[in-house]
Amino acid sequence: MKNKLTTEEPSVYDDLEKMSTFDLLSNMNAEDKTVPYAIEKAIPSLQKLVDIIYEKMSTGGRLFYIGAGTSGRLGVLDASECPPTYGVDDNWVIGLIAGGDTALRKAVENAEDDTTLAWRDLKNFNINEDDVLIGIAASGTTPYVIGGVKKAKQKNIVTGCITCNENSPLSKAVDYPIELVVGPEFVTGSTRMKAGTAQKLALNMISTTVMIKLGRVKGNKMIDMQLSNKKLVNRGVRMIMNELNVDEITATDLLLEHKSVRKAIDAFNLLEK
Repeated sequence: MKNKLTTEEPSVYDDLEKMSTFDLLSNMNAEDKTVPYAIEKAIPSLQKLVDIIYEKMSTGGRLFYIGAGTSGRLGVLDASECPPTYGVDDNWVIGLIAGGDTALRKAVENAEDDTTLAWRDLKNFNINEDDVLIGIAASGTTPYVIGGVKKAKQKNIVTGCITCNENSPLSKAVDYPIELVVGPEFVTGSTRMKAGTAQKLALNMISTTVMIKLGRVKGNKMIDMQLSNKKLVNRGVRMIMNELNVDEITATDLLLEHKSVRKAIDAFNLLEK
């Protein structure tokens, strides 16, 4: 009987152990090239989800991700990169993984099979109707994720999902399903490969678009980024130089004084008026 989950179907390649290094790499690359096309088909669905996230976050709401395994790690990664990139509060985009932070490095036995655990995790952050919850699961069958979004929906919280199978239980449980159908993996069932890549691309698109719409980018620059190392300080100086048409010394002085690219630009423009 054919497995209805395309992420679990047999690879179109076989005898992988007999392939040369070049053939292994080339065939994986050939499979990876199909991922952006799966994303392209989902853009209308992504648009609907992004718009509701923006609506909620523009009035003080937050964005939550829940997932297990690779999916959970990708959600935590996306959430953790928002504060340094866009200067937002650590509790504005929140990623939770089945099994807690320990599961970021090591598998936690049976954590993803608990249908009540996600809601317990979410309650620690006082999730409410102002927020949006996205469940991430390549298979679309992960109990931790499905249990979490179902409970959230009961509480009138907007829910979405990112999955790599059509008509999965997870898609049916949420308001805004995103289905990125990438097909069987190069190594059968290894959804950290194409499915993981598709989920990462979708998460990049969601958070980046929301942050741009929330005013966290000016032109094409991350003017609210945290200046946490020399590279970023130098980038901030260049941003100020380009935006204000000033020399490096002036830009550096402005950045050191105001500790923020946005504040430096605003302060300079205020003095010039």
